[in-house]
Amino acid sequence: MHNEKQAGLESARARAMEIRALYEGMEMQLNGKVWTLHELMLGFGNDVGTVGRLILAHDGTWDIGGDVDAQLKHKLSESLWWVIVIAERLGIDITEAYADTMDRIEAGLSQR
Repeated sequence: MHNEKQAGLESARARAMEIRALYEGMEMQLNGKVWTLHELMLGFGNDVGTVGRLILAHDGTWDIGGDVDAQLKHKLSESLWWVIVIAERLGIDITEAYADTMDRIEAGLSQR
């Protein structure tokens, strides 16, 4: 099966959920409730927009101060975190879904 290939993503999933639990503690303190799925998606959408601007900056067509490469590393990693967290909230096993999707894509490309 995909056990060896899935190990890295499963480790990332576990770590992402550890961090999400810390955020949930903070949300409970500040708001008395954890973020809804809608709020999680808004946070993810905001970060995706930031990634877009950082890519423009990387290509030299948008002026952003600071270390663009470091900011890209951070926001791309954070975007992966959002995907994992949202999948978890939806009850999707992202490790299995990713492996299945890559297998389907690979099979389709191998037939060309």
